[in-house]
Amino acid sequence: MRGAVRIATLRGIPIRLHYSFLLVLPVLAWLFSQAFRNAAEAADVPPERLLGHPLAWGLGLVVALFLSVLVHELAHSFYALRKGGQVSDITLMMIGGVSRITRMPEGPRQEALMALVGPLTSLALGGLFLAAYTLLAGARSFNLQFAVFYLGSLNVFLGFFNLLPAFPMDGGRILRSLLSVRLGRVRATQVAGGVGKAFAVLFGLLGLVSGNFVLVLIAAFVFLGAASESREVLMQSLLARVRVREVMVPRTASVEAEDSLEEVAARLRTERRRALPVREEGRVVGLVTLAAVRQVPAARRSQVRVREVALPVPTLTPESTAWDALRELGQRRLPQLPVVLEDGTLAGTLTQDDVMRGLELRELEDTPRSGPWGLGPRERESPT
Repeated sequence: MRGAVRIATLRGIPIRLHYSFLLVLPVLAWLFSQAFRNAAEAADVPPERLLGHPLAWGLGLVVALFLSVLVHELAHSFYALRKGGQVSDITLMMIGGVSRITRMPEGPRQEALMALVGPLTSLALGGLFLAAYTLLAGARSFNLQFAVFYLGSLNVFLGFFNLLPAFPMDGGRILRSLLSVRLGRVRATQVAGGVGKAFAVLFGLLGLVSGNFVLVLIAAFVFLGAASESREVLMQSLLARVRVREVMVPRTASVEAEDSLEEVAARLRTERRRALPVREEGRVVGLVTLAAVRQVPAARRSQVRVREVALPVPTLTPESTAWDALRELGQRRLPQLPVVLEDGTLAGTLTQDDVMRGLELRELEDTPRSGPWGLGPRERESPT
């Protein structure tokens, strides 16, 4: 995700921090500090007996909240990996966390369980903190009592909030999974997305009436998330029916693994290309990009071979789906992908623009008989 930096890696999953988190951190810390006295009274702890400034407590609680969100997202990701899914990364953002699961576990039941495991983890974590608070009731350790009470309350709230049947919360995914058995994935997503937008409008109105701008931000996040999920599933449904051979550009221009970067730079300039497939013994073995060439000083390009900077690429054949191609392009952040035949020889190349052009043409072709997105009744009703 753009605007995010990697801060850790767990079980091969990159953990990223989005810049929006840093923007909202002081605001949330201030809001928590304003609720400091009420929270202390709810925890049955004398506010004057707590050490530290309320703003310091607010900052610590915000960090603890986002660590709880990370645990929540890790629960989703670990379950997905266990059931054969693929996880690209986890990003902590202004409103919460997002696990980018590039391949979902198969079947509505597995998707529902994967969505459910996050809230259950938050509720279990909240229960443990509140149990610890109960055990500390007679210990007179006011700072520790207050901390575990607040953390328990936050995790319980996080768990129940995510169970709301609204995209992009986990409850929306559970609802979609239940509906998809009867309606099919596309129609179920549309229904769940509509429910999510309704909740977003409700959150927005409550936020405006109460003057709670955080609730307004949550409303915007929910509304945009619901719309984005609907668009993605509709696009996936359409592109899964399009083959790469229908949208690729047939070409055989490539460079050899033994060529120098100086030669490649000249080819890129002459052919006005951002990348070229790399071949070795007639087979495609990677991709050399303009960005990779630029990283090598011009004075050294004649001594550096293409194989030293070539990027590995997934196997993309003419029979692969356009959805698989688009997903690989986005996940790997490559300007294009080579399309190869069974013997490894180059058949053509594919870019995101090629896929989107194919999508527009297929949409134009299907609209007169099926409506927008080319989704006829048969596709709308077919089960996942």
